[in-house]
Amino acid sequence: MTLYISDLDGTLLNGKAELSEGTVRTLNKLMAGGVHFSVATARTAASASMILSGVEWSVPLVLMNGVLIYDPLSSEYIQILSLAAETVSSVISVFQSLGVTGLMYQMKGSVQHTYYESLEHTPLRDFIEERKTRYNKKFNQVNRFSDVPPEAIIYFSLLDTQEKLQPVHDALSGIPDLSQFLYKDNYSPDLWYLEIHSDKASKQNGVDYLRKAYGFTRIIGFGDNLNDLPMFAACDVKVAVANARDEVKAAADYICGTNEEDGVVKWLEEHI
Repeated sequence: MTLYISDLDGTLLNGKAELSEGTVRTLNKLMAGGVHFSVATARTAASASMILSGVEWSVPLVLMNGVLIYDPLSSEYIQILSLAAETVSSVISVFQSLGVTGLMYQMKGSVQHTYYESLEHTPLRDFIEERKTRYNKKFNQVNRFSDVPPEAIIYFSLLDTQEKLQPVHDALSGIPDLSQFLYKDNYSPDLWYLEIHSDKASKQNGVDYLRKAYGFTRIIGFGDNLNDLPMFAACDVKVAVANARDEVKAAADYICGTNEEDGVVKWLEEHI
């Protein structure tokens, strides 16, 4: 019982944030033959489901860096890890004190709501417009994040330069029960993401959940960026794409081809 699990952006997806026809064809062929394959990504169900719509999934997906475990067959969330109300308030206070804003995500039952305060920041505006146009995602504007009841808040995401985000990361580091990742955007040379969520959520914990819940005895993971290192910690075999960050390559057991070369599925064909 081996599970193969891959990051999406920069790993399984090409530079257009798409699955190539060859990748879709190969994954479906392998899974039809009994191979277990899943993904662990920072993306939400809305964008991941559309990107992955051509693949016949049989194993749940790890979404939003492990905050959500999502079953694409039933379109239901198996696991949702929310932030405590006091933690949410502390995060918002840091944002206000440093004059930054981004996106705040909340689960109401099985429906995800995404909030923003302002579109004055160009990268955030471009991000929202691209998600609306490409994935038909919905966003809700609020005057302040603090106007939203703090229950069932699962995630915050900021998009800016590393210079702007590093002070936010440092200020949040003292808040208990919080986990965060600061890493470079795959599609822009100047932008970075700061992803903030419960310390109980990580790609590592998501992979561990799948191992225990479905009885996988061996897990092989594929990644490219810093937020994939926790996933690697849960894997028995670690594979970095050739375009991965140096830190990810250093942690890997194998290096496969780049995301533009269908490196993940070619490695699978060679090793299965």
